[in-house]
Amino acid sequence: MSRHAFRRRTDRPCSSMTEGLSDLDVRVFEAIAHAPSPLLDATMKPLSAAADHGRLWFVLAAGMAATRRPDLQRAAVRGVATLGAASLLANQVGKRLYPRRRPNAHRITLARLRRQPMSSSFPSGHSASAAAFAAAVATENRPAGFALGLLAGAVGLSRIATGAHYPGDVLGGFLLGTSLAVLGAQLVPPVDEHAIVVPPPNPAVEPARPDGAGLTVLVNPASGDGTGQRVLDEVRRELPAARIVEVHDAAELADLAADAATEAEVLGVAGGDGTVACVAERAVAAGLPLAVFAAGTFNHFAKDVGTDSVAATAAAVREGRVAEVDVLLLNDETVILNTASIGAYPEFVRMRERFEHGARKPVAALRAGLYVLRHSTPVTVRMNGTEVSTLFFFLGNGRYGTPGLFPGRRTRLDDGLIDVRYLTTGHRLQTLRLAASLLSGRIRNSHLYQEAHVPEFTIESAEPIPVAHDGEAGERTRRADFRMDHRSLRVFGSALVPRR
Repeated sequence: MSRHAFRRRTDRPCSSMTEGLSDLDVRVFEAIAHAPSPLLDATMKPLSAAADHGRLWFVLAAGMAATRRPDLQRAAVRGVATLGAASLLANQVGKRLYPRRRPNAHRITLARLRRQPMSSSFPSGHSASAAAFAAAVATENRPAGFALGLLAGAVGLSRIATGAHYPGDVLGGFLLGTSLAVLGAQLVPPVDEHAIVVPPPNPAVEPARPDGAGLTVLVNPASGDGTGQRVLDEVRRELPAARIVEVHDAAELADLAADAATEAEVLGVAGGDGTVACVAERAVAAGLPLAVFAAGTFNHFAKDVGTDSVAATAAAVREGRVAEVDVLLLNDETVILNTASIGAYPEFVRMRERFEHGARKPVAALRAGLYVLRHSTPVTVRMNGTEVSTLFFFLGNGRYGTPGLFPGRRTRLDDGLIDVRYLTTGHRLQTLRLAASLLSGRIRNSHLYQEAHVPEFTIESAEPIPVAHDGEAGERTRRADFRMDHRSLRVFGSALVPRR
């Protein structure tokens, strides 16, 4: 048998398969495009037109962004970005690599027929954009992604029903768009806000205080370059029956808070995170609810409980809206409301914020990381019994939303877990590996990065090391035991408690 005969015989199955798939593609197209259906006649042409140039998806993205829900806002941004990449690849790359003639539209129902494009039929750009947007949204919000997936399928059907594409073109577009969404989720992992099941918030019973009677507020009028005096004036105006204790020396805060707790029914504080944590410690000890009036630089805790303004706190006090939240205990003594750190992490955060004035966040983080690697000395400690050399160590009260070195915001303050994140050192080419991980957005997948969510955590050191927390430098210690005190603090807020 000749080589040519052998080649023809072995090629025939592949050729037959290709011809069979092509024939099936045409038959399915004709079955859909020629089907006498009033429903398809009424919906397919307008739907196909709505998806031109991505208009349908841009409108939906705008609506999602307007909801002010963080997951839907992230989904909108991710969906638009993935749609743009899918449209570019489908129209500028795919159609050039695999040219295919458009279907013969002479027998298409006139009610559905649209002006046909002159470009290649494969792959369908409309389908690629639709699948990319829906699949990308699904990585951040599954219910929204499911609904949009059904709409994307209808858009793909409209491209067949109007005679613009064969089913194979639509399937090719769906595959391209979905693949890009999956790739995007690998490069920029979505925020998983509820990976761990946590019971619903536990509202506490607290009487309404229309004028603030029973509330004692500790405030330093000179704090925050005048912010303290402004907050003091607003508290007096919003809650005229509240008792005000002016704190003129930070060293007296703890004693004044302890004295106030013996007489007050509600303990209040106006200040930054460190001041709030000090007064919260006395509130927990006395079993009193805490009212936080934001008067610091960042006010992370106040923002997370929904009291980032005096008006918001006053409204919660007047309505009696209180919830039980976690506090983090350091060596069973010091209360931590937000975060703690060792090593160069505070310096990394400070340098990143400085570089962000002239660069985007990933670039600023890279510059800050390289700066710390060059100018800081690693700390060698034992973490839960394992020796670790680290420069960056972050520990949070509750799970923070964004994985990696940018913790973001918390969606819950009562999940009972400590958020632990750190970078190990002592590896070959650690600077290049860190730079590549930061630039690619894959720091969570780096071997240098470690993350855990635990109820307790211990750090031991041969030499005393400072443990910074809630914006304060902290004391030096050889052993730091962190323990979650679950839902031990009652705090007034609007972000944690539904209105009555």
